[in-house]
Amino acid sequence: MKTQYADIKSIMDPKSVAVIGASEKPEKVGHIIMQNYLDVGFQGPIYPININANGKLMGRQAYRTILDVKKPIDLAVIAIPAEMVPEALEQCGKAGVKGVVIVSGGFAEVGRKDLEEKLVKISKKYKLPFIGPNCLGVMDLRARNDTLFLPTYKIDRPKIGGVSFVSQSGSVGSSTLDLISGEGFGLAHFISYGNASVVDEVDILNYLANDPDTKVIVFYLEGARRGKEFIEVARKVTQQKPIVIIKGGISPAGVGAAHSHTASLAGSYEAYEAVFRQNGFVIADELDDLLYYAKIFETQPLTTGNRIAVITNGGGHGVLATDALYKYGLTFPELTKKTTTALRKAMPPVVNVGMPMDIGGEANSQRYMEALNILNEDPNVDAFMVITLFQTPGADEKLADSLIQFASQKKKPVVAVATGGNYTKTHVALLEGSGVPVYDSPTSAAKALSALIGYAKYKKRMI
Repeated sequence: MKTQYADIKSIMDPKSVAVIGASEKPEKVGHIIMQNYLDVGFQGPIYPININANGKLMGRQAYRTILDVKKPIDLAVIAIPAEMVPEALEQCGKAGVKGVVIVSGGFAEVGRKDLEEKLVKISKKYKLPFIGPNCLGVMDLRARNDTLFLPTYKIDRPKIGGVSFVSQSGSVGSSTLDLISGEGFGLAHFISYGNASVVDEVDILNYLANDPDTKVIVFYLEGARRGKEFIEVARKVTQQKPIVIIKGGISPAGVGAAHSHTASLAGSYEAYEAVFRQNGFVIADELDDLLYYAKIFETQPLTTGNRIAVITNGGGHGVLATDALYKYGLTFPELTKKTTTALRKAMPPVVNVGMPMDIGGEANSQRYMEALNILNEDPNVDAFMVITLFQTPGADEKLADSLIQFASQKKKPVVAVATGGNYTKTHVALLEGSGVPVYDSPTSAAKALSALIGYAKYKKRMI
């Protein structure tokens, strides 16, 4: 039987929006959502809905109910007490609204299954898809669509990019979203879907699978209601684009917490993990991994080879890199005679041209680039880990610029490792802003490379 997907196009890319529960009071959720739409510069009409409306609200003509608007509405965002939501949703159906986000909580996650079942019945009656309840909703900066009830001054909005982040949890989603803003990759879509009583992870995954702006999908999942269908869709998606996933609720206590959090049916982690691996998911062990993996997948070409050339200007970091490669199933390349001869000629006598290659604490941009260009021609080198300790005299902005230029060729994956304070962070921002993923340790860099290579191998097997 063919899987049916909810149409969430109008939720993700609306041309008109109504905010049910809009308020002049800054502490109210409806006020924050209205303000966010104004802040991000939504281009279409915005209709504030408040039962006590009289005239204008936040500079816009306000309405007592959505039925009073009498104009086409693509998306309604409902931010009112749970008991009032069914009536508001019914009115959305009567008004011909195309999609709804229900941010209100107080449904199955607190034992009110009856109240949530009312919403499902209304949705079926009007064929009206909704995300939620008990969620943050969606954010798409290209469409200037932002239903998050988190003020822009409290959580940074990322730049526009190719990573779509889906989170069953609003808190995990919002905190990770804030971290993404400081990383070197951009966001295509953010979707927090909460209790998933109508639109669930299957619908969302199907939408992102067909979305040309999404290059990488990142998922925080507590449990899948339609597990078999989720995997069927994912199997097709992973042959085209990577899905990075972290599973919440892997311990008995975690399973219980996941159920009380989003009324999710969180099952055995061992069963989930086995299915994930079989179908090409990139499994993250912790939240940091989501960021590590997202930026390497968005910026670097795939490779199935695991021979990593390590260049460093600090010997100790070379030792740590050696341990990290071994830990994650990677290895050093066996350099050709042509390569070693060229390196011996180009490098000072104090440099050991083996792997890891310590080019010296005084190494500058020129020395790095001579080594990189020679190694790049070696067929035994599959990828690069470039350790740049910016505390040393020769490591400066010129080195960052040269590394950016080298990585932009996209011939082989390149990751950088840079650890340090403000001076280092300035150069890290320069590198990541230009598409070079930077990691704070050889271990995290090796872990990301291993994930990239593992996915590339899966994709090659499936073609």
